Amino acid sequence: MQLAKECVDIGIFTNRIDEMREFYAERIRLPYEELLPVGGGLRQYRYGLLGSVLKINHVREPLSPRTPGGYRQIMIADRRTPLPFQLVDPDDNQLYLVPTGHYGVDQIAIHLGVTDEAEFERFYGEVLGCERLGERKYRLGKTIFTFERDPDARRAERTSAKDAAGAIEAMRALGIRYVTVQVRDCNAEYKRFMSMGAWEGAPPMTLGEVARICFIRDPDGNWIEISQRASLTGPLPKE
Repeated sequence: MQLAKECVDIGIFTNRIDEMREFYAERIRLPYEELLPVGGGLRQYRYGLLGSVLKINHVREPLSPRTPGGYRQIMIADRRTPLPFQLVDPDDNQLYLVPTGHYGVDQIAIHLGVTDEAEFERFYGEVLGCERLGERKYRLGKTIFTFERDPDARRAERTSAKDAAGAIEAMRALGIRYVTVQVRDCNAEYKRFMSMGAWEGAPPMTLGEVARICFIRDPDGNWIEISQRASLTGPLPKE
């Protein structure tokens, strides 16, 4: 993949926006960036996270409970932290603050529980084209992905959405629900993913003059947004 930004963004869904905002702004001390009205009753609060963006998506309607497996934990490098320690946010999402460089993490690492480690080795190594750092450990840009088999994890039904609204509706549930990779050419990456047999989440679509995006899903059905953002790449291509 040709990245437009070397840090992967993270999307969380919540019903408890006040508690979540207080936690990430006051306890973790992440800088607030902006509020985006996404549509469909969803408002996205964006926080800077060492080059990534933590996107806290607030939904008023009750969310489905978190599902086993999937995106389970975020490890955050922090020069102010002398020893690793674990935190949980108000929705029980798991976080680790670690000294910079601990476990090779200089930015953030995202940990997943998966059904089949071999399939995820292929997905991160071949489909996403990540750098392999070791067994069950890959790096995309500056962001690290790790995974391990979770006996409670379940593979989602193999479905796709027609557009961004459908993808957002399908991923709505409590917890860490998707990641976003910023690329230079959304159309080219989509074609490459499809040629490799990747699971389509939603085909490319343009969001005004802001971004052109598509979605793919990993072997268990976890969502990955592929985004070509105009602020990073310049004017967007035609459909």
